[in-house]
Amino acid sequence: MLRRSLLAAAALLAARPLFSPGAFAQPADAATRAQLLPTGRLRVGIGVGPAASAFWAMRQPDGTARGVTVALAQEAASRLGVPLDLLLLNSSGEVVEAGATATPAWDLSFMPVDAERVARLDFGPDYYLSTSTYLAPAGSPLASVEQANTPGIRLWGVANTTTIRASQRTAPRATITAAASLDQVMAAIARGEVDGVALGRESLDSLLPRLPGARILDGHFHALGTAIVVPRNRPLSHAWATAFIETAKADGTVRRALDAMGITGPVAPAGSRTAGA
Repeated sequence: MLRRSLLAAAALLAARPLFSPGAFAQPADAATRAQLLPTGRLRVGIGVGPAASAFWAMRQPDGTARGVTVALAQEAASRLGVPLDLLLLNSSGEVVEAGATATPAWDLSFMPVDAERVARLDFGPDYYLSTSTYLAPAGSPLASVEQANTPGIRLWGVANTTTIRASQRTAPRATITAAASLDQVMAAIARGEVDGVALGRESLDSLLPRLPGARILDGHFHALGTAIVVPRNRPLSHAWATAFIETAKADGTVRRALDAMGITGPVAPAGSRTAGA
């Protein structure tokens, strides 16, 4: 499935950039380019789903994607002065798998930080700080984050994500289903099989208008940073990515990308790194 996703996604190029090309040039020397751009193009792994967040992009009717990570990818390619290829994948788990092989399918990506990913990829600084909580669909008995850890409560999330792992740790007595994609979670809600959806708060805010009668629970069961990331053992790539994201935070690029998707949460402070990254 991942191979088919990669082959299909490799043909999709970035849509019109959100920012002016070359507005903040950030060149790289020949050695850095050789490591960061092994194909001569910037290949960026992007998670896509039906809800927007600092990680999730949304697939458009024409097959392209729109979101914070797409805008940051476009800006990175613009500053390097190279073509951009977006690899559109269905979960953060798929993005990790595509970048953690002996021959990574992407050169740069963005994702929430957790210990399992840090062991397989090289993370740079955070660009966004977020919390995760539950959405209770209409008719759900779930009234609080604490109540999620109750036998018989049916929690759903996306497989191989930081959020579902945190939900499994903090609500071990619930029945937790890890779906292959957010679309599958939405289908389960429609069938009346879900008491709570575990996602980042900004993703839940995006979903709420589509689910009449649903509620987002106060508080959170997990807090984390979302960061720029490169494949392992590419120190020059890592250095460029670190400089890029810190500059993008300072010059307003990250804030504009978040605002364009209606995400009001905070840009991470300069030098912010999630523990373990």
